[in-house]
Amino acid sequence: MSAPQPQLEQASGQSAEWTQRPERSNRTMLRIMTWISLHLGRPPARFVLAGISLYFLLFSPAAKAASRDYLRRALGREPRFADLFRHFHRFASTIHDRVFLLNGRFDLFQIEVHGQAVIDEGLAAGRGAFLMGAHMGSFEVARAMGRRQSGFNVAMVMYEENARKLNEALGAINPAAVQEIIPLGRIDSMLRVQASLDEGTALGILSDRTLSGDTTVRLPFLGADAEFPVGPMRLAAMLKRPVLFMSGLYLGGNRYAIHFERLADFSDVERTDRDAAIQAAVAAYAACLERHCRAAPYNWFNFFDFWRPKDAKP
Repeated sequence: MSAPQPQLEQASGQSAEWTQRPERSNRTMLRIMTWISLHLGRPPARFVLAGISLYFLLFSPAAKAASRDYLRRALGREPRFADLFRHFHRFASTIHDRVFLLNGRFDLFQIEVHGQAVIDEGLAAGRGAFLMGAHMGSFEVARAMGRRQSGFNVAMVMYEENARKLNEALGAINPAAVQEIIPLGRIDSMLRVQASLDEGTALGILSDRTLSGDTTVRLPFLGADAEFPVGPMRLAAMLKRPVLFMSGLYLGGNRYAIHFERLADFSDVERTDRDAAIQAAVAAYAACLERHCRAAPYNWFNFFDFWRPKDAKP
């Protein structure tokens, strides 16, 4: 008996819950931590993180409930209060460190790279590659690696509204970082994506969230079906580029670990085989993300109900 094929669906408004609820914990925490970091420096500011993490844990009930549900799945047991705090604290830590990474203070961090040969091979042809990441750890460490390593350029690709919000935040920290973001949905978006790839740039996309109207594929993830967007893989397939999984896991203290893994290579995929190749690549992405979530459970920062069925009422 053949394995059931994943089901493609149009995402409903429920699947885009993260866009409907203001990400108070993200934007507010970023503003607070930027001020503290720039005024106090990293070591003194680390003492403030615990209080900030506790505040958001106590006064963000929806995020707390989502954290509990996710950790229950990732840990395989009922999470304790200490687990919830650790999850929030890891999130606060990566936001805090983003300020220093964006300002070139790489000397403050120990960054391990796993899969260097994978990224080198993916970019060897000079045609660029897609880095499919997630809201896991810090994507900023990969961009930091690109800024300090000659020949490895990293830019982000995201929907225009998300790009606008991120640009506002990043612009206040380091205006130069805004130039490394390509917004989708504009007339020249595809031209900019194509040009960046032709220059050998690695384009990062966070592929673990959907927007209303996105085509999605339902796949098993941490014990239940969840929806994953097809668009990022479809973009890579249209442009016939290799796709790598990338995660920048926070290990505590000043330590990060960047992981690169092969997901797919659409360079020679024929049009007739494209849909099947896309579905296989999305399934590989979901499996890879699940493996990293189990290995580093406190590093995934989707503080909303990721598994809520599409037909469920808000």
